[in-house]
Amino acid sequence: MSQQQPMKPEEEAIRYGDVFDIQGELAEKLVAPKDAAMMQIAENALLGESKKDCAAAAMESAAMKNERAGFVGPDDVNVHSAVTIEETHLDGKRIITESIDDKVIGQYSQEIPLSYSASVPRGGSRSLITIGEALEAAALTAGKKAVDWSDAAAIQAAEVRATGRTNIIPGGVAAAAQSAATRNANTFRQEDWIKLSDILSNATEKLPSDKTVTKDIAEEVRVAEMRCDPRLTARPVGVAASLATAARLNNKTTN
Repeated sequence: MSQQQPMKPEEEAIRYGDVFDIQGELAEKLVAPKDAAMMQIAENALLGESKKDCAAAAMESAAMKNERAGFVGPDDVNVHSAVTIEETHLDGKRIITESIDDKVIGQYSQEIPLSYSASVPRGGSRSLITIGEALEAAALTAGKKAVDWSDAAAIQAAEVRATGRTNIIPGGVAAAAQSAATRNANTFRQEDWIKLSDILSNATEKLPSDKTVTKDIAEEVRVAEMRCDPRLTARPVGVAASLATAARLNNKTTN
């Protein structure tokens, strides 16, 4: 990307200002693993994949070096606001703009294939992210986390909104999450705990119906997660955070 900076020596902590041509508060923050994971979600939602010349790849490389050097942990997140990626079309080109905390960290363009431009309206478009897709994204960003009751509550709230059913669906993601939370609460060895990735990796297939993530849906899931958390807080990375990211991206697309 045009705004990426040369990497610092590996023994030094890598900050956003070392990776991207930016200044201000964000430039001083360390690049953390979950930051990169959230950007990867955004890129996958818009582009269908993470490309080597996009922000997620640069962030992942920096985060891995910071983690190896002991500057950050595998579950650290230093970006607590919006991670966004937007697409616009101009003069036959597809312009991709990536931002963190409303600060542009990179922008690049590519030619629009004829088949693509014929089916996509001017101004940019992509499929809106569904609840199932957002749950699967949580498996990427927080997949190593052991399922607990707050996760189960958030997943159940998401399933209810996706299907319109108030009862737990046998064999569905909510049932699996509740079973996992019960088992983990009664299992001593951590290596035997069921992780979020075990439950959510194929969430879309387990939902008999699905819906686009909206701000209201994301808020309901956040409240459910927070209500069952011992500290009554929603986590910066997890089920609720994934739906919140999806809601922001969907809102950017429709407005």
